[in-house]
Amino acid sequence: MRKAHFIGLLLLLAPSVSSADFTARPGLWEVTTTSVLLNLVPEIPPDQVQMLSKLAKQYGVVMPKIQNGAAMSKICITQQMAEQKIPDYFHQRQSGCSVKKTAQTENGYKLDLVCAGPEIKGSGKAEGMFTNPETFSGQTEFNGVVRGTPVNDRADTSGRWIGENCTTASP
Repeated sequence: MRKAHFIGLLLLLAPSVSSADFTARPGLWEVTTTSVLLNLVPEIPPDQVQMLSKLAKQYGVVMPKIQNGAAMSKICITQQMAEQKIPDYFHQRQSGCSVKKTAQTENGYKLDLVCAGPEIKGSGKAEGMFTNPETFSGQTEFNGVVRGTPVNDRADTSGRWIGENCTTASP
């Protein structure tokens, strides 16, 4: 049961997309996130996963498909989102987390996260880099407490543009 609390961290480790000297291509993106905590998901009873999925929905997050320590999701990037230099829109909705100290880098961004919500408390750092307008990679580190359980984890994220049609993505 204790491991079930870690799944709440998924709400924080949402994928990140940014732009540097160019904008991300608007449309449907496939995003893959890997972490040590995601490897624990098979050990969580199905009823607890369902409960955590409902919790995620309260924050506007659709639980991604998790398999072999990786979470895969599809995300629709609008033209307005693609034009942002630092993608704080992914992090600000997550369980009372806010973005602090943002900085644009040569090919991406860096930002600090501070979480003071009822489910997640702590801080972290996120950074991302575009290889081109259709691919990116990034990392998020978090140290804090998720539903009363200490958490210290790092997630690696990669994404690729897969098409203009966003009908199969979460908002």
